[in-house]
Amino acid sequence: MGEIRNVVIIGSGCAGLTAAIYTARADLKPLVLTGLVPGGLLTTTNVVENYPGFPEGIDGYELMSRMQKQAERFGAEIRFGTVDSVNFSASPFSISVDDEPVLARSVIIATGASHRHLGLESEKLLDKKGVTYCATCDGALPMFRNQPLVVVGGGDTALEEALYLTRYASRVHLIHRRDKLRASKIMQERVLAHEKIQMEWNSVVDEILDVKQDKVTAVRLRDTATNQTREIPCAGVFMAIGLTPNTALFKGQIDLREDGYITLQHGTQTRVPGVFACGDVADPEYRQAITSAGSGCAAAIEAFKYLATQT
Repeated sequence: MGEIRNVVIIGSGCAGLTAAIYTARADLKPLVLTGLVPGGLLTTTNVVENYPGFPEGIDGYELMSRMQKQAERFGAEIRFGTVDSVNFSASPFSISVDDEPVLARSVIIATGASHRHLGLESEKLLDKKGVTYCATCDGALPMFRNQPLVVVGGGDTALEEALYLTRYASRVHLIHRRDKLRASKIMQERVLAHEKIQMEWNSVVDEILDVKQDKVTAVRLRDTATNQTREIPCAGVFMAIGLTPNTALFKGQIDLREDGYITLQHGTQTRVPGVFACGDVADPEYRQAITSAGSGCAAAIEAFKYLATQT
């Protein structure tokens, strides 16, 4: 049997690296497995203005790089690799990383969630050039101020994004594929009554313009009833069609909700003693960098307490 690690952290976003900082300072020598996106989704955000301590804002990649350096300073080991499978049926837990086995006395899952995409090529090409997936992260950027903006979606998140953007936009077009919203009644009332928000019913985004100009200039909508198309000028497209938690790896190993998020027993504990979860992978509600960091701290403290009972 190879070396057994005290703590293995799966994921390297805000939650995972905060857990790494805390477990490293507790001299647990954590191993952090980065996954496919080292640093998590925050690395794709140009300017983070709502993380405490950075009054001028900070580049998302820079913020995560600093967190990683802080974790490494205290003794965390960062390993660039992808987890193939896990086995939580017995302790020590077994984790396969790029076909190499890793054994752990405790595991902190911080694999985050992925934004759902429309699947358009133009959406991909204009990412960070006017296409974004977080209004609270990017809505206040100069490129969007006093400009017409588009929000795609019909749930509470989409409506919250639209309302938030009214602070900065000249107008907000809310694109929904049906003729009625699925959000909560109170959110619908607020949105439908807002003078800056214009509903675009029975519509889907057919194309995002303009790839040739390397920036968002408009969206082409297709009417779901008539199939007719029309264009709406805009400076930004905010996708709010949901998130998918990165939990496929853990099916059958821990309890998952119907929507895929990890079910927690108390605090950050999963149903398997010694396996914890933090950040967006277990949080369908807030999904902010600061809340992820807080839950990463909590998971680290609970892992420390768990390990103390095992010796």
